[in-house]
Amino acid sequence: MTRNYVLHDGKKGSALALRITPRASRNQIAGVLNDGTVKVQITSDPADEAMNSELVAFLAEVLGVPKTRVEIVAGMNGRDKLVSILDMDVETAHQRIVAHME
Repeated sequence: MTRNYVLHDGKKGSALALRITPRASRNQIAGVLNDGTVKVQITSDPADEAMNSELVAFLAEVLGVPKTRVEIVAGMNGRDKLVSILDMDVETAHQRIVAHME
């Protein structure tokens, strides 16, 4: 089943709105909220500064890009984050997220 995501084209690539659930049993794409926000579960504790690094590494793996192409542009200290993916269009990001959820 294919779901529609609200991914916005940015000047340098694509942007993803994320809602992070910390302390998960494993890192995974957990689904999509009604507003298009992608739910991501991360094993790190929310107080752990390494959570953002773990999130970037996980998204880079899911999207098949180097970690240097994934950047948290808003929400560094919260559970709601905006992440940019440099040099990747919205359609490609959408396809890779959907493929990872199935």
